[in-house]
Amino acid sequence: MYSWRGYSVDHSLDNDPNKITLLADTAGKTVGTMTLCFDTEIGLPADENYKDNLDELRAKGCKLCEPSRLAIDKNMPKRVFASMIHISYIYAHNIHDFTDYVIEVNPRHAAFYKKMLGFKDLGQERTCTRVNAPAVLLRLELQHMTEQIKKFGGLMEQHGKEKSFYPYFFPTKDEPGITGRLKDGRN
Repeated sequence: MYSWRGYSVDHSLDNDPNKITLLADTAGKTVGTMTLCFDTEIGLPADENYKDNLDELRAKGCKLCEPSRLAIDKNMPKRVFASMIHISYIYAHNIHDFTDYVIEVNPRHAAFYKKMLGFKDLGQERTCTRVNAPAVLLRLELQHMTEQIKKFGGLMEQHGKEKSFYPYFFPTKDEPGITGRLKDGRN
């Protein structure tokens, strides 16, 4: 999908042990992917362009995680996107105790992430050297995500006037079972 949009993609980090790629599957067909990068001594992909901003968060004790390469089939319902993000949150927050998501996104997509998930601006526009395109750095405190999931998770179409993706997340009561299956390596 990234190649189709004209972005060049650096595949040299695809076998990095500090990453996990999540796949959404429908009837045996992959309909979504997302890579979750964990901050370790080698850093995050966003360090290449925003190390100054990320180091400020690290100095404050934040444990950073970077969702990247998110691609969803355009014909999939909101629930697929929300499920992938919720699974990534469970994996990052519940299992590995990360406190914050940071993402580099094309500036034209920033409003979407802010409105639909609650991301905030962190770094000004720069060129993302990995895809040779403009990018901004956004941050989402996972505590905010926790609160939104508790408030809206599982409501689906019964969400009232809420415009975010949180009503399409799993209900909070489902998290312990999902967390256990992820820890055990089960579907």
